[in-house]
Amino acid sequence: MLTSILGGVIFVVVFAGSILVHELGHFAAARALKIDVDEFGIGIPPRIVKLFRWKGTDFTLNWIPLGGFNRLKGEEDPGIPGGMAAAAPWRRILVLLAGASMNLLTGVFAFSLLYSQVGLPQTNQVAIDSVQANSPAAQAGFQAGDRLLSVNGVKVTGVDQVRSYAYAHLDQALTFAVQRGSQTVSLTVTPLSSRSAQQGAMGVLLATPVVPASSWFATLPLSFQATGQSIVELLSLPGQILSGAIPASDAQFGGPRTIWNMFQQSVARDVQSRETPSTSTGGASAATTQPTNYTLIVIINLTISLGVINLLPIPALDGGRIFLILPELLLRRPIPVKYQNMINGIGFIVLITLLGFFYIKDLIKPVNITLP
Repeated sequence: MLTSILGGVIFVVVFAGSILVHELGHFAAARALKIDVDEFGIGIPPRIVKLFRWKGTDFTLNWIPLGGFNRLKGEEDPGIPGGMAAAAPWRRILVLLAGASMNLLTGVFAFSLLYSQVGLPQTNQVAIDSVQANSPAAQAGFQAGDRLLSVNGVKVTGVDQVRSYAYAHLDQALTFAVQRGSQTVSLTVTPLSSRSAQQGAMGVLLATPVVPASSWFATLPLSFQATGQSIVELLSLPGQILSGAIPASDAQFGGPRTIWNMFQQSVARDVQSRETPSTSTGGASAATTQPTNYTLIVIINLTISLGVINLLPIPALDGGRIFLILPELLLRRPIPVKYQNMINGIGFIVLITLLGFFYIKDLIKPVNITLP
């Protein structure tokens, strides 16, 4: 029961926090670029109280605890000096980019926290995490903890490379150079085409070894790299679905209930993995499990997804508004405000309609995701 409450609290805090961070990005960029902000609201109106006024901006606290908002001066009227619509196109684009940028930077920060706890993945190395009993790998003498150095004389450079090489040489003997402790041994295994995909052709679980981070700063390069890779994977998802590389059934849209369930499941698993193991009847401590970080991984996926989706050229989203500003850079004059409002209005109605459809579907039948 306490785990369920904790999962719910984390869901609300992360969901609202991601939106608030997004709006803080817009606010900071607007102030830095000399664009006036009339109001920065914490939560969604109706208003509870005005907290204070700072440099022309009212900071308010509102009743609905779902992030926050900015009310930029002259957002739709280019005739108001110091307002958003009167600013140069490049200034408006930077303000619009700042919200999603803050979400993506949050993803970098969350990745750095993850790597600080689990260590830095050595993506150019491959280790054996486990070996199935009576599998080709077990019969060949592979052991958990072995590091793969080469296969048939080809240097091992990553998990995907080893997996692809094995499936390209089914029913053929492969000779691996393996580091085991301080020794290097040679093992020969034959990946079998008769084994199912679940079993694996060799019967091993490949893993990327990790090393402890020397400092928090040491995690940043890999954190930026991982965030960039996540962005690429999200943007390539539609193409992979259309090409059939990913079945449409495996790429379902997850709404609030699916995300809620993921937080409940993640928090429960993380708490369980950190519980003090019980002692057996003989007095010896039970084997401890490696602490998991599923909640942090869900947070990473959520905040990066929010940033990427907001930059898509969809009317009413930041990306759509940026798309409408781009012609102004070439034509030296903006698209008339009435047309911008019409495009954004229609886009907003379509977006809300689609979100309503998917959210209702998600409430009725959420995506079933089971953590490994």
